[in-house]
Amino acid sequence: MTIKRSEKIAEALHELISGLLVKGVKDPRIGFTTITAVKVADDLHLATVYFTVIGSDAEKKATEQGLTSARGFIRKEMAKTLRMRYVPDVVFKYDESVDYGRRIDSLLNEVLTTNADDDNENNS
Repeated sequence: MTIKRSEKIAEALHELISGLLVKGVKDPRIGFTTITAVKVADDLHLATVYFTVIGSDAEKKATEQGLTSARGFIRKEMAKTLRMRYVPDVVFKYDESVDYGRRIDSLLNEVLTTNADDDNENNS
């Protein structure tokens, strides 16, 4: 099985951007942000960076704005580090899969609690 070049670049971008958020980007809107995935188009012209952040919807929006304003800095660092002929444009999107997973966990716990309460009532 061969790995596409776009997948290799996505992995490298994931590491680079995660490191930049810890050490390089100084925007106060970017708090406890985690890069969950990076998808690079096959033509290498666009990189979609998925992120999560703990907080309210307003904090998520502020983080997205902070990340978007740091795009130029991030692309400059990408050009220096990856030495690519063309540096992909970067788009940030909030990764809703974490919220979706939390919601499923909450529903499962609710069902389990309800079933346990029903079993206790039947055994009494």
